[in-house]
Amino acid sequence: MYSLNRVHIIGYQTQPVEVRQTPGGASVTDLNLVVPYTFKSEAGETLKGKGFHTVTLWGAMADVAGQYVKPGSQLFIAGRLQTDSWEDEKSGEKRSKTKVVGQDLIMLDPKDGQMQAPEGAPNVCNVVNSAEVVGNVTRDPEMRTTTNGQQVLTIGVATNESWKDKATGEKKERTEFHNVVIWGELAEEVSRTVKKGNRVYASGRVQTRSWETQSGSKRTTTEIIADSVCLLGIASAEANDAVSKSAQGAPAAVSSSQSEPAPAPSAEGDAVKAAVPDISYTSEVKAEDLPF
Repeated sequence: MYSLNRVHIIGYQTQPVEVRQTPGGASVTDLNLVVPYTFKSEAGETLKGKGFHTVTLWGAMADVAGQYVKPGSQLFIAGRLQTDSWEDEKSGEKRSKTKVVGQDLIMLDPKDGQMQAPEGAPNVCNVVNSAEVVGNVTRDPEMRTTTNGQQVLTIGVATNESWKDKATGEKKERTEFHNVVIWGELAEEVSRTVKKGNRVYASGRVQTRSWETQSGSKRTTTEIIADSVCLLGIASAEANDAVSKSAQGAPAAVSSSQSEPAPAPSAEGDAVKAAVPDISYTSEVKAEDLPF
């Protein structure tokens, strides 16, 4: 069954790009993007901070990044979340790290360099951090109450992907498990309606947080902080009514916005479009080229 695992990020590269070669001769690099954020909590408090995201690029896209991406470069990345797991050689403990595997890269800086932030720029979006998943809920929702009385809910969502091994032609599959965190009224609604095994759509932002264990070891976890959760595969009375009327030959309702012709593009709009940098690169690396 189809599932979705998609991430969009606009952020700034924080360090020089180092391109490595795999034993098979493929290029690979890890970008480290910082994404400043501002949002309001359920209590109405404005929170500011920054998140760091590891983005892995493969093949020709890694080579392009190695040649053109510099510290401070503003980039758009489209990709998917992937969690790698391993066992610590010293302690024997299981470790994991979630990263973004890039599938598209667009360099956003103009050829003559970044402009100075104009007055009022803090209120204009210059970064993006969004994630979408469609998959099956792996456990019943776990509702908790924070020390200040806020409701927070965590659900696990599994997404699947498949590809053909380039060397053997064998079909392979991989399952990713995502922790989705939901706050406030949405958390209460999801806790009442969503159960283990349900298929859901969730969208929000990617957040990585760190903490220290009692033994002094550092741990990190990556979550999707959801602002929208939809229960999928359920009947809709409104949809059934529309289908029934359509089958009986009743004309479909058309909104006023659909009946009006689209406005012609203005000269000002064309100028804005022309000012957008056209430096872009779309990955030619297919799923079967990835070494897993």
